[in-house]
Amino acid sequence: MKSWLMNPVLNKEFKLRFRSFKSFLGVLFYVLAIGAIVIGMIFIQSLTSMGGRIDPDASRGMFVFLSVIQLALVLFITPGLTAGVISSERERQTLNILLTTSQSSAGIIFGKLISSISYLLLLVVASLPLYSIVFLFGGISPTQLLMVLGFNVFTVIVYGSIGVLFSTLVRKTIAAMVTTYGMTLFLVGGTALLTLLFGSMAAMNQGNAAAAAVNPFPYLAAMLNTPIVMIGFLEPTYSEEIGRLSGIHFPLWASHLICYTLLFIGSVLLSVKKLRVKMKAKR
Repeated sequence: MKSWLMNPVLNKEFKLRFRSFKSFLGVLFYVLAIGAIVIGMIFIQSLTSMGGRIDPDASRGMFVFLSVIQLALVLFITPGLTAGVISSERERQTLNILLTTSQSSAGIIFGKLISSISYLLLLVVASLPLYSIVFLFGGISPTQLLMVLGFNVFTVIVYGSIGVLFSTLVRKTIAAMVTTYGMTLFLVGGTALLTLLFGSMAAMNQGNAAAAAVNPFPYLAAMLNTPIVMIGFLEPTYSEEIGRLSGIHFPLWASHLICYTLLFIGSVLLSVKKLRVKMKAKR
């Protein structure tokens, strides 16, 4: 494991990514964008509330909104940073040179994955002081803040592995990026539409006891949707409503964690297997 995490591929990617001044400008603009949202929401709440005070309920609403906005930014940025890590090497005709080194396929994949998501993890950590501004108004526990941080880190890792997988399978960077964004759009937008559709159908069948006993489709669609799961553990009423419609009362976040962990493992293993497939065929 140590050779996978600390290898020349990872060291080179770290130096190339964090030596550039543009990387730090990206962090600056990201923090400024999140900060503008936070300050704007606080200003609007102070104008609309009695006496300019912000109650804990309003602070909790701002926290949920900020968490969803940051998750949306993470989902939007991750495919762009990970979908070209292998295909770009192939287009520059440096992949064959990389494959002839002593580095294993797993070491190359993990090195590329860690280096690409490290910048996103830096963005997530850099936004923590902005969460503390909302945290000061009450209505939010430290546990919820840590849960949001852990959930964002987990999301970055899983969606980053999906980007690395398509970068390994697809030869062109543009095609790999489009495919990764398409997969992300399905996991976010497609499953949200399916949750709404299946939930509406389950609500219509509430009068039929036989049909309403167990209807797993709303639960299965919501389980795959990252924003719904985040809102579910920040606002438990949403998870309870999905459980009522589907008849499944297993925690939604636990199912999401299990499913996406398997997705991460499958993506990494398939990437490792397909990285040297042509070299094995020639042998």
